[in-house]
Amino acid sequence: MKLFRKREKDSPVSAVQTAYTAPGRHSAASLLSCCCGDNERQLYRALVESVPLIAAALEKIVRLVGSFEVKLNNRSAEKRLNSFLQNVRVGAAGQGVGSFISSYLMQLLVYGTAVGEVVPYSDASGIAALYNASLDDVELRQGKSPLELEIYSRRQRALVKNSELILHTALNPKPGRVYGTSVLKGLPFVSDILLKIFNTIGENWERVGNVRFSVSCSCDGANAKERAKQIAEQWSLAMGDKHSTRDFVSVGDVDIKVIGADNQILDSEVPVRQLLEQIVAKLGIPPFLLGLNWSSTERMAQQQCDILTSELEWYRALLNPVIEKICRIYLYMSGVEEETEIIWNSINLQDETELAQARLWTAQARQIEQSLEEDEK
Repeated sequence: MKLFRKREKDSPVSAVQTAYTAPGRHSAASLLSCCCGDNERQLYRALVESVPLIAAALEKIVRLVGSFEVKLNNRSAEKRLNSFLQNVRVGAAGQGVGSFISSYLMQLLVYGTAVGEVVPYSDASGIAALYNASLDDVELRQGKSPLELEIYSRRQRALVKNSELILHTALNPKPGRVYGTSVLKGLPFVSDILLKIFNTIGENWERVGNVRFSVSCSCDGANAKERAKQIAEQWSLAMGDKHSTRDFVSVGDVDIKVIGADNQILDSEVPVRQLLEQIVAKLGIPPFLLGLNWSSTERMAQQQCDILTSELEWYRALLNPVIEKICRIYLYMSGVEEETEIIWNSINLQDETELAQARLWTAQARQIEQSLEEDEK
């Protein structure tokens, strides 16, 4: 009966089990001692921060997944549940289950594994908040049975006590593994080449914008060294004065050339496009949605729409157990026993004209079927 006891006003919140505050900055030795999973996560994090196209594609996926609502047979409980989902506290600054699911899905896509936590009030009278746990703060291990999952807190260095409050999802886990596979798997090599090309382009344009000159003078006689020194000094004065224009006047055979002017900058359009095609193919987002207009008449084909829709539906299927568990815990703490049904908003990726045409054809088909049934009768 303690579980359904009415919560007192300003009831304290239970401690978050999956949070960890590092005692200090990581040293080089600590990074080398990290397990392979930690280093891999740092690589994926750096990849998202370095390549804007990858970050944009992941954000597009999260937004295209859309929103949802929960249906119950009990209308009163359904109203309270949806109000809770819209107003629940998420972390330190978020609100609403949509904020939690967006961060949860982004973590799942980047790292292949997502961990969250339902934080109840200390008197177990309800859910106080939802928390997106960092994978650097927890460690996932296989339990005594291959079908069991154990979650350890790195702060306490012990097994999490209330594991029923922990939310966990793995994306395409390998057989026998508890960690999932990131959608960025295989992109570090391609992205490294892409960043090298961008870095080289920047260095070349910096050289072009800040021109270097080669001044050569044919001087004969005993005063050749002094004359060359005077020419060098006057050239430096002429090029160093940025506020006014100076002319360089010399006597003799003087030859001035721009360093690197004879070299041709490599064309980067083809290799960059090939690398971007690999990234786009891996992430599954049509290129024109990311601002890559490789064709003047490029638009989303029906096949691309169907493939992207199936991808989004698959991500929704991965999120359904997490949402159902949150709803189940809330209803259990509220003393309500109901089956939940998650209704996602329809995915609209086509033009309104094509949708209207599809509805017209559907209505015509139904009308023909009804006329055939009436003729048979």
